[in-house]
Amino acid sequence: MISNKIRKLRHEFIKFDIDGYAVPKNDEYFNEYSSPDRLNFISNFDGSAGLAIILKDKNYLFVDGRYTTQAKSQSGKNFNIVKIHKKLPWKVLKHKIKIGYNPYYFTRLSLRRYFKNYFVLVPIYSDLLIKNVQKKINQKFYFIENNISGENSKSKISKVLKFLHRDKSDCLFVTAPENVAWLLNLRGRDNPYSPIPNCRMILKKSGKMFLFANKSKIQHLFSNYNLKKIKVIKESNINIFLKELGSKKIVLDRLSCSLAYENIIKKKINISNENDPIYNLKSIKNDIEIKNLIKSHILDGVAVIKFLFWIKNLKRNISELEAEKKLNFFRKRSKKYLFPSFNTIAASGPNGAIIHYRANQNSNRMIKKNDIFLCDSGGQYKYGTTDITRTIGFGKQSNRIKDIFTYVLKGHIAVANANLNKLTSAHLLDALARKFLKKKGLDYPHGTGHGVGYFLNVHEGPIAISKGYKIMLQPGQVMSNEPGFYQKDKFGIRLENMIYVKKIKNKIYFKNLTVVPFDKELINFELLTKKEKNYLINYNLEIYSNVENYLTYEEKFWLLSQF
Repeated sequence: MISNKIRKLRHEFIKFDIDGYAVPKNDEYFNEYSSPDRLNFISNFDGSAGLAIILKDKNYLFVDGRYTTQAKSQSGKNFNIVKIHKKLPWKVLKHKIKIGYNPYYFTRLSLRRYFKNYFVLVPIYSDLLIKNVQKKINQKFYFIENNISGENSKSKISKVLKFLHRDKSDCLFVTAPENVAWLLNLRGRDNPYSPIPNCRMILKKSGKMFLFANKSKIQHLFSNYNLKKIKVIKESNINIFLKELGSKKIVLDRLSCSLAYENIIKKKINISNENDPIYNLKSIKNDIEIKNLIKSHILDGVAVIKFLFWIKNLKRNISELEAEKKLNFFRKRSKKYLFPSFNTIAASGPNGAIIHYRANQNSNRMIKKNDIFLCDSGGQYKYGTTDITRTIGFGKQSNRIKDIFTYVLKGHIAVANANLNKLTSAHLLDALARKFLKKKGLDYPHGTGHGVGYFLNVHEGPIAISKGYKIMLQPGQVMSNEPGFYQKDKFGIRLENMIYVKKIKNKIYFKNLTVVPFDKELINFELLTKKEKNYLINYNLEIYSNVENYLTYEEKFWLLSQF
């Protein structure tokens, strides 16, 4: 039965003379967490990535391998679920049909990727889905101190200005709010899981800056030295400003500059072939940021260890939602903890096979005696962002589960121990992580790692450990290491640490940030080499030395039992 929302949208097709309408996950800021979430509104799918296309007689939801099971469960009644990494829309839809889209929610690159030149794309500037939405005014913007950022905004701006002079460009249009946040050491609460202030800016090669933001969120900062050099302009006036921008050459962020803005700019200004340099600059964390991340992960490790001790020794059954709530309780005990860095994945038994599962009142499952439990969570601390996944067992587990857990662990250790000095590209780490699973004909449908922001987004480009990312690693880069395995309707296993690239005497290697043990009861030690066993011993000793002062006697004793 087709939902009323889809019916109402189809009624608009006649007015705009279209055969279908495209709905992306992102909002106009292209943030990871969109507000409002139009894709969820029309499809009921709440994953972090996807594209819906509503036609006159059928609907499609395109998602990647992380979300196929979830999408079928949440949206399968009204949508045909398509794996986008196997079939892009232009391969599925009938060519030459008219597809409507909002130019503020798509970039030129995304439209080209989805549709190529096979369709008549009809720009519709009004919002056909969620009209007259009153966005609540969230907390005001604020600056973070230099002892947290490790570098003042003046220094960061000078790096970008040097880039503009080398490129012979007149200005940079920073459309990604996360990049504005990094450049100005500015933070806010416009996103549920990241301290990002929704805003954009123009930086001219002369050093002049124009910040497009909600003035009510930033007015109180006008006396700040950083803001004295910035002219704040009302967000709704950005189109007028771009039309009057007197520049010959501009750098755009192709990942977050909407087609609507690009079309305004290209009418009178040449667009550089270069992309926003801030992505690369902010991916390399400075020494103070690394030190603060280490502190954050110790606090986070203490919370997760206390949670694991609690749940392992619990004498009653609990639900996934109760486990999620308890983990957040342990994090909240730290005064430096602010809020989750993403929606916690607390998945038991068959729910663990749904890679980005979110427990709710309908799906909430009691964690049973012989289940394995996958918990992927993270926190935003006053000086850092964390992300950790642990899979633990209750009761006696089968040899098959223990073997698969161990193959995943071996892949995790292989990445952690990789010789980065001989590595020609980060994508080779992905093959290392899958090596032991693939020998048994097993694999997982997601990348092995993603870049992580510093008190910003928990998922941050351009760094990734994945098949398609041929990027050289550099000292200071922070990422996740998270191989896994998932058997539909049965169980899921994932083991995730955050790691960073450290340099000593012209050699680089990975160093763990995460300080939480792996479940000893799920490891088949017969499958581990001596080197892998020694790695675990050294890792556990490092964990203990970092967290012992925060634990009770019973918690210390349990932690030692994991060695």
